[in-house]
Amino acid sequence: MVRVVAGALAGLVLASGGVPAQERLPVEEVERIVREYLLREPEVLFEALQELQRRREAAEAERQKMLLEERRSELVADPEDPVLGDPRGDATLVVFSDYRCGYCRSMAPALRGLLQQDRRLKLVIKEFPILGPDSVTASRAALAARRQGRYAELHWALFQSKDLSEGAILDLARRLGLDAERLARDMRDPAIERHLERVRALADALGISGTPSFVVGDTLVPGAAPLARLVELIGRQRRKG
Repeated sequence: MVRVVAGALAGLVLASGGVPAQERLPVEEVERIVREYLLREPEVLFEALQELQRRREAAEAERQKMLLEERRSELVADPEDPVLGDPRGDATLVVFSDYRCGYCRSMAPALRGLLQQDRRLKLVIKEFPILGPDSVTASRAALAARRQGRYAELHWALFQSKDLSEGAILDLARRLGLDAERLARDMRDPAIERHLERVRALADALGISGTPSFVVGDTLVPGAAPLARLVELIGRQRRKG
């Protein structure tokens, strides 16, 4: 690492100009001097690496912010996305979710409680089944239930179900009072698969590869975020108007 940084710094020194070419030290000599300095003062190397990391993170955050703004309508206003809470709420929380994801399951009660407490919140669900065939089956069923006006009931119930095979889901749907036969037909509608493909494409564009992942305003939060963090970001979004 020291050798790499020394080489980079030597290059900067030699490229900075101000000294006639015939009076400049050889590259190897400059690298030696810089390397010896870094070995003698290792905290300088540590500080340089910290600053480099800080700049990379700032650049990535700015790139991500711009990307979220560019894809804003796809994130919050896709008419095929299920919406829970207040569809016309003054703040929007978007979640990319998978019914087989343990972290999604653990956060489901907290998100449901948040909707009960915050009546002005719009929660957009991005069905993002990435954990195998049962994940896809569950997402298809949830989206099909939306056509019966029963998305919310099946959505929360699927997070509590240990068996996400199609047969088990249809039995669950019957117990909830859905038309299971219609649900099975609607699950196979190509329009549902096209919707799931759009969500996957959007996730790829945003660099989202895991669940849950949240978007609040201009901030992407990967992973199972503490509820307090989401509440903080929702409040910030409201203050920005």
